[in-house]
Parts: sequence; C-alpha cells; structure tokens
Amino acid sequence: MTAYLLRRLSYSLIAFWGVLTIVFTLLHLTGDPAALLAGDLATPDILQQIRHSYGLDQPLPVQYVQFLGQIVRGNFGYSYRQSLPVLELIGGHIGPTIELAVSALVVTVLIGVPLGVIAGANRGSPVDTTAMLASLFGLSIPSFWLGLMLIIVFGVLLGWLPVSGYGGLNHLIMPAVVLGGFEAAQLSRLTRTGLLEVLAQDYVRTARAKGLAQRLVLIKHALRNAALPVLTIVGLGFGRMLGGAVVVETIFAWPGMGRLGVQAVLARDFPVVLGTVVIGAAIFLVVNFLVDMSYGWIDPRLRTGASDS
Repeated sequence: MTAYLLRRLSYSLIAFWGVLTIVFTLLHLTGDPAALLAGDLATPDILQQIRHSYGLDQPLPVQYVQFLGQIVRGNFGYSYRQSLPVLELIGGHIGPTIELAVSALVVTVLIGVPLGVIAGANRGSPVDTTAMLASLFGLSIPSFWLGLMLIIVFGVLLGWLPVSGYGGLNHLIMPAVVLGGFEAAQLSRLTRTGLLEVLAQDYVRTARAKGLAQRLVLIKHALRNAALPVLTIVGLGFGRMLGGAVVVETIFAWPGMGRLGVQAVLARDFPVVLGTVVIGAAIFLVVNFLVDMSYGWIDPRLRTGASDS
C-alpha cells in the first residue's frame, strides 16, 4: 500500500509541475505586463524601471527558476494592480469558492445518485427513459445559458432570488444549481451504468433467488460495488468546482477564485493569475489523490493489489 501511495503522489507532483510550466510559459507569451502597468504615455525609461522592479527584465529561464523557488517557499509575490500579497487576495476569495463548491456538490449527489439508481432499477421503463432524457438535457445545456435563464425567471420575473452577489442561502441557490447541474447529469448516467453492470452479476442474482427484497439487493449488494466510478465522478467534479467555477462566478458576480482569476487575466496581473492557477491545480490534484486513496477503503481487492505491487 505504501508503494501505491508513493506512486500516486509522484504522479500528482509531476502533473503539478507540468501545470506550472505550461501556465508560466503561456502567460509570458501574451504580452509585456510592464506596458500595461505603465499606460499608453509611458517612456522607455519608465518601462525599464517597471520591468526591473518586478524582475521582468530577467531572462525567462531565470524568471521561471525564481518562480518555482517562490512557490516552494509559499511566496506568490504581489499583485501588479493592487500591490497586495497574492496569497492575501486569494485568501479573501477562496472561502466563497469553497462554499459554492460544497453546495454544488450537495446538489450533484442529491440529484445524480437517486436519479441514476431509479433509472437503473427500472431499466427500460418510462421512468428510466424520463431520467435519462433529463440527464441528457442537463449535459447539453451550457452553464452560462442556464444561469441566465434562472436569473430571468427566478430573479427578474418572479423576484424570488437575488440575481447576483454574495450573501445568505438565497444568494447561493442559483449558482449551486447551475454549477452542480452538469455534474449531476453526468453522475446519474454513470450511476445507472455501474448499477446495471452490478445487477447482472451472479451474486446479485443469487441474492434475489434467496428472496431478498429489491431494496436490500440494491443497497446491500449493488450500490457498494457500483460506488467506485461514482466516487471518481464526485471527487473529480468537486475538484473541478473548487479549482475554478469561472463561468458561474462571473455570471452571478460571486466573489470567488474563478472570478478573481478572470479579472487578473483581463488586467494581465501575472502574479494573481499564476497564484489562482497554482492554488486551483493544487486543490484539484489533492482531491484526486484523496479519491484514489479512498478506493482501497471501498474495494478491499484494490487494497490487496496495491500491497502486492
């Protein structure tokens, strides 16, 4: 099991390094941040002073090594625009992102798992068809369109919910539904597929032959063995929602990391962009690693296989 943990951890670190390298390179190919900071009337001397003060006059390999060293020390630098530490800016926005992601995860699980179980337990029936059409509908709708429709209906026409901003539960409902809708649709289809595969196994037919009720067969025998792919979708979906709900946060003016990252990209505030990407990638990889580790708890066969390898 220890070898399995170390192998998965090394994969995560390599992926993290790859993300840092790609984002750093692409950001520095978009233009000169010194020109944006100085404005249109800046002289060459002012531009040179800005580049020197932020280390932008150094060769890219030197900037890259310095950047990696800062990341290792937990130093993300200062925002070009706001002159505040990047970690301080992200710290003020990560709370709303976590709140939104957790709420969207609740929506995902409460809708996706029951819908998939109901469809799988009633294969070929009108209930199954209706559930799968609903999931297809959820997968097909762009999140920005769904968000705008909810704003128009529930915010403007009915006036039941606020259309934007950060506050209580009423501010959270529409963003959580939009963010969790796609994941719920995907989860329902995967839950149905996994459940149908398990229900076709010999041990499930044996349990039914013994006279066990359908509900006990589903809960005690089928769901646990169909939980691995479901757990994967839930874990990765949660990582995606934490790592950057950019569209949803922008539509609803939600003050999270995704919206902060968009504003930083538009302003070419490189340290903030890099900070949000690094934190988002780290969160996603950590969640993915925890999902991998939980496999052994759900399925002892994986735990044994990991120990043997």
